[in-house]
Amino acid sequence: MERKDYERLRWRCIRRGLLEVDIALTRFLDQQFEQLNDEQQQAFVELADMEDHDLWHLISGQAECDDPRLEPIVAMLRKS
Repeated sequence: MERKDYERLRWRCIRRGLLEVDIALTRFLDQQFEQLNDEQQQAFVELADMEDHDLWHLISGQAECDDPRLEPIVAMLRKS
């Protein structure tokens, strides 16, 4: 991922409506994102595009992820 794309993604992670989602995404981005392969990075970008409440339900375990591409990233977010 190019630096400018990373910075845009970081901005989207920081400017969330729910503080909990903001913290979870930003922490993950800072600590684990660079270790992901391209497919996993794209999955994270897709998660970052979700509505805050839907994403929070996934991260907090209130909802199960039914997309096999996104599930590993959701599991990582739950642990971070």
